[in-house]
Amino acid sequence: MKYNVIALVLLLVFFSSCKDDVLPKPKAMLRLQYESGSYHTTDLECYYEFEQNTLSRIKETNDCSLVLDYPIMKGSIYITYKKVDKGNLRTLLTDAQKLSYEHVSKADNIVEQPYINDEDKVYGMFYEVTGNAASQSQFYVTDSINHFVTGSLYFYARPNYDSIYPAAIYLQNDIRKIMESLQWK
Repeated sequence: MKYNVIALVLLLVFFSSCKDDVLPKPKAMLRLQYESGSYHTTDLECYYEFEQNTLSRIKETNDCSLVLDYPIMKGSIYITYKKVDKGNLRTLLTDAQKLSYEHVSKADNIVEQPYINDEDKVYGMFYEVTGNAASQSQFYVTDSINHFVTGSLYFYARPNYDSIYPAAIYLQNDIRKIMESLQWK
């Protein structure tokens, strides 16, 4: 009988100790998904036009410079227009490139992607910035003779690349659409 009690106690201890340890749940990020973009041509009284996502709205304009606001994503694309005058194209190009590389201290990587559209005379560069930089994307386009447009993507929050990644990718695709659809008037 003594061995039966010991065996019973050992069995109870054995079976009660087989429970999984209680672990806290890891922190999770929201899975953000945005609907596919629907586009329409801008109706601006400017030297250029492009296809604008219907999720965005033009917040303010000033001498053909504008802010393309995306309230759902809490971000904006700032677009600046400059007239190309005699001898200032090199300065405009240098300033646009310098602006992109000001983020190099916080960025993990900056990828340059040239853009050439000979048919519409639109030439430029797209900069994809990865990491916790203030701006995740920058671009410039020009016809090399009369017009120069730059753009930068900024979010309303402190940069945390993991958190803003889905919105950054979505808006980078919109910037590419702007560059591809841009036409000079």
